[in-house]
Amino acid sequence: CPRMALMNKPTYAAIRTYSPSKPVLVFVSSRRQTRLTAIDLVAYCTSDGDPHKFVHMTQEELDGAINAVKDENLKHMLSFGVGLHHAGMLSGDRKVVEELFVEQKIQVLVATSTLAWGVNFPAHLVVVKGTEFFDPKSSRYVDMPITDVLQMMGRAGRPQFDTTGTACVLVQDSKKNFYHKFLHSPFPVESSLLDCLHNYINAEIVGGAIQSLQDAVDYLTWTFLFRRLLMNPSYYGLKDASPEAVNAFLLELLTSVLTDLEEAGCIDLGDEDDPAVTRMEKIEPLTLGYISSYYYLDFKSVALFQEDLDEGCELPDLLTILSDATEYDELPVRHNEDAINEELARKVRWPVREDYEDPHVKANILFQCHMARLTLPMSDFITDTRSLLDQAIRILQAMIDISAENGYLRTTREIMRLTQLIIQGCFPDKSPYLLVPKMPSSIVETCEAMKIASLPDLIATPLKRKESILRKAGVKNNRDLRTITSTLSKMPNVDVKYKLPEGGTEESPAPADGYIPLMVRLQRSQRLRGKAAIQRTGKAKSEGWWLVVGREDIDELLALKRVMIRDTTTCTVEFQVPQEPGNYTLQIYLISDTFCGVDRKREFQLVVGEAEEEEEEEE
Repeated sequence: CPRMALMNKPTYAAIRTYSPSKPVLVFVSSRRQTRLTAIDLVAYCTSDGDPHKFVHMTQEELDGAINAVKDENLKHMLSFGVGLHHAGMLSGDRKVVEELFVEQKIQVLVATSTLAWGVNFPAHLVVVKGTEFFDPKSSRYVDMPITDVLQMMGRAGRPQFDTTGTACVLVQDSKKNFYHKFLHSPFPVESSLLDCLHNYINAEIVGGAIQSLQDAVDYLTWTFLFRRLLMNPSYYGLKDASPEAVNAFLLELLTSVLTDLEEAGCIDLGDEDDPAVTRMEKIEPLTLGYISSYYYLDFKSVALFQEDLDEGCELPDLLTILSDATEYDELPVRHNEDAINEELARKVRWPVREDYEDPHVKANILFQCHMARLTLPMSDFITDTRSLLDQAIRILQAMIDISAENGYLRTTREIMRLTQLIIQGCFPDKSPYLLVPKMPSSIVETCEAMKIASLPDLIATPLKRKESILRKAGVKNNRDLRTITSTLSKMPNVDVKYKLPEGGTEESPAPADGYIPLMVRLQRSQRLRGKAAIQRTGKAKSEGWWLVVGREDIDELLALKRVMIRDTTTCTVEFQVPQEPGNYTLQIYLISDTFCGVDRKREFQLVVGEAEEEEEEEE
């Protein structure tokens, strides 16, 4: 950007004037700008005849630091005493740069604004190189939040070394008066509640604090938003702060919010024929509202899942639905990244929409790159993928609950399968054997030859025979052998037993259209120890299971329960009996939320008799 490039010379001039030998922090608007700014600063040093003026360590120390980092741009900049710092860097590289700057071995650190909030690195001089950043959604530069600018300026001055600190804020001339006023007079703090009011109100309805429109109005009077409405009404679109105007504003605002929540299926209001205010005298939370509140999801996301999930969803469809969640609206699509997204889209397996500036399309592409274990073209994409995975599990859990609530057996199982694939970082055609670290590719044929039908069978095999099988599959290194057997010993092999304690057998048929319990006993071959043995989400994860009861013949899910199996677990699920008498074949599925290839399936016969007649009360 030419505007950003024009600020590099004033930045260098500020360093020469205010901090020629003391630490300097230069804040820029983007990760790309850290590199471009550092290059120009080095060029100005070179033109002054002293390219290494920012280096304050011996050549031996400098060589050691350069060898310790992996990023080529950072290696080059460090050799001139200029460091780079942003969220897209490898953690090891960031640590080296931070240590060099704190120990004053490099004089200049060029960083994004996240450094001002995340780590406390004070400097004698702080230069804020522009107060705008590029917003991909609006395709223009927008102002940074005032709080960010203040936080960056607050890094100027080192109490243990300096008696003064200097902050230089480079802005357009038209904004100079605004920042002068901001810096020399108090700036009010305003409420941001309006930005998330729908989810806030939904959570309070689910919690029982709000049961009517009047409750919602009363509730808002206890918020910071209400206080600021009275103090600064024009900021929130009010003409005056009279009680009548404020009350009318709150009624209109909350009526709109409650109507949106009703249309999304999160709450239930009164009869549609009643006036709006009358309909809102009794507000009831619905299943989607509970799911949105429980998983901290936007109400628009659960409405999307309710609309898009159906009994015919395949894995590519489900990944698209997951990627379209509102939680991924803010996934950054940086300048010129659309071309990179288009190139990656050609490499992934499942097709995506051809709108490569859409953050949801980028999310879909990154999920598939993660599952295909493709090498990403830059560190920014690695950081973005990590951000996707951090949120994916709770979003998938919500999708499972919504699909189960609608009774979609096959779709629910496919979402559970997608959860496994994302956690393991693989596509469905990859053998579960090959997800074990160090496992040779020939293990599949070897297991078939040795009459081992599945991964649980290999897990249950005695150690000596297991080692023999692995040797035949081509494992020659003893260290690899120990790694594989150790991993297999931590993986689950669960035995499933069941019984119908209150009817459903030939001797005691279950009454039609009633509810009966199913008791399931789950026993691991080895006790659960620690976190999941295999996962590729970047964070340690606890192992969990879904217990599903359903009818495959009509694709109907009858019951769903989350269970944890440490050793032996007995649980009871209640399900609805079919309406017509007869014999039915039902299925029990035990599905892992982490591992591929360890799920269990059992079938049982359910005998249904005539419905119980309701006893008439005698007058």
